[in-house]
Amino acid sequence: MEDRPRRPRGDTSWEGVSRWYDRSLGADGNYYHQRVVLPGALRLLGLAGAARGSLLDLGCGQGVLERQLPPAVEYWGVDASAALISAACRRGGRGRHFVVGDATRELPVPKKDFTHAAAILSLQNMDGGDQAVANAARHLAPAGRFVIVLNHPCFRIPRQSSWEVDAQNKLQYRRVNRYASPLRIPLQAHPSQGQGSPVTWSFHHPVSDYGRWLKASGFLIESIEEWSSDKVSVGKAARQENLSRREFPLFLVFSARLERKS
Repeated sequence: MEDRPRRPRGDTSWEGVSRWYDRSLGADGNYYHQRVVLPGALRLLGLAGAARGSLLDLGCGQGVLERQLPPAVEYWGVDASAALISAACRRGGRGRHFVVGDATRELPVPKKDFTHAAAILSLQNMDGGDQAVANAARHLAPAGRFVIVLNHPCFRIPRQSSWEVDAQNKLQYRRVNRYASPLRIPLQAHPSQGQGSPVTWSFHHPVSDYGRWLKASGFLIESIEEWSSDKVSVGKAARQENLSRREFPLFLVFSARLERKS
């Protein structure tokens, strides 16, 4: 394990909710990590069973992706929360590297020729996501692959989107109040605890921003995927709930190759 420097300044890390977050994910992640996010990310990364390779994990949290990788893959995880990095070190495999760092600034990572990079449900929680994308490019080897998994920015906008029901047509639909404008949105970790509850931040951007950031940093987008929930409802409202799950995906995913070094 790497020596851990001091936590960077700033108010957007998940330090304040680190204990809750580590408990909620555990060793293998939550339901969606296990059933949708991690299997899909590993498929796109192409590292399952790999005998070599290296991966830079931006916003690694408590290291849920690291624990899914073959031991032969060199791994560096970066996160702004010192407590989550400590949890990642406790849970992580031998020879893995975890460092405290702001993914939107110069990274405390010496390696500049990673074969892979990932941002798994983390980029939307970074103030300056374009700089995190640029950092991925700086630390990847030419033709390196970068996989980004996001809560779908078209349909899952905190405080600006919600489920509603059209009773006349017997449909459940997604209401979206705002989409095109970048938004900085506070999230109360435990709303039932009132205003004293720790706050995290979500930074909403339209899809076009992510495409622009990738292009500016020298990436060529190879694929865009949308992943839906695999849950199945039963009961009176099952038909409309199951239909809405298929029609409004939970996650948006970019897989990109580094075409040029900046």
